[in-house]
Amino acid sequence: MATTSRTVRFHAYGGPEVLRIEDETVGEPGPGELRIRIDAIGLNRAEVLFRAGVYIEDVKEFPARLGAEAAGAVEAVGAGVTGFAPGDPVSVVPAFSMNAYGVYAERAIVPATAVLHRPEGLDAVAGAAVWMPYLTAYGALVQVGGMTAGDTVVVTAASSSVGLAAIQIARRVGAVPIATTRTGAKKAALLAAGAAEVIVDEDKDLVERVRAATGGRGAEFVFDAVAGPGVLDLGRVVAPGGTLFVYGALSGLPTPYPGFDLGMPALNMRTYTLFETTHDAERLRRAAAFVSSGLRTGAFRPVVDRTFPLAEIADAHRYLEAGAQIGKIVVTVDHDAEPAATPA
Repeated sequence: MATTSRTVRFHAYGGPEVLRIEDETVGEPGPGELRIRIDAIGLNRAEVLFRAGVYIEDVKEFPARLGAEAAGAVEAVGAGVTGFAPGDPVSVVPAFSMNAYGVYAERAIVPATAVLHRPEGLDAVAGAAVWMPYLTAYGALVQVGGMTAGDTVVVTAASSSVGLAAIQIARRVGAVPIATTRTGAKKAALLAAGAAEVIVDEDKDLVERVRAATGGRGAEFVFDAVAGPGVLDLGRVVAPGGTLFVYGALSGLPTPYPGFDLGMPALNMRTYTLFETTHDAERLRRAAAFVSSGLRTGAFRPVVDRTFPLAEIADAHRYLEAGAQIGKIVVTVDHDAEPAATPA
């Protein structure tokens, strides 16, 4: 049975002003798919980049949809899908191209492989805020890196949702998280979130501070969302044989390989995207089990900075781009709102 859904689309690359809320007909899910009634949407920087035309993949066809993380309930189950039934509270995790699916909407069809049952007691807003951050940090630092008790990890852009998740995950496995942030405005919040130490970028003493905190050893891991020329200093703080993960490019600047400038130390440097975990069913199963366990014990507490209604999606994107938030930005969906096609 087809139904109408308010859906966010954009007809050309641009700023938040290109986002439009339009009525779209949503039909039945196909084989391997689910139709989800969406109650909350987690915003991610990937959507800003996709909208602006500077993401790791281009838009294949306009009008284009957005969004890969949401929470709601199953409405319909496609052929061949097991383990889900209408009414199940679920979360959608980023595991697909936004050229194929998008969850900025009242209802959306998504692949069942991108859907997780929502842990008991987790509401829709938290369910839209938890998976991308924790799966990203766990996938890189634990699944790939093997971070364990006694290790030190330097987390850049630590007030982001991923940065805060990395701090909590480090604490849970017995590692020591050192947070970095652009200004001192977020220092107290990062210490309260569990950072062992906070280094403010404008102080320009990253190398000395990390060396001092680790007894001169350096950090076994650096988890970097910024990239750009700053990787030279980050490379200097990695312990011999340690790993510098680059999972974002907030600087927007070219990123050199620091090994040559630093005299070719025993430095591992690699990129990481969440898809490494979410495209592998077994890795996703294990990562979801780890995160669910942390949620049950209270070790993990997803941080939501602010919520916006779907009608204010353009403002939500402007707020995300301003970079002042601590934690996640979530958009909520009011299913009683008038289904009229209006600009965002």
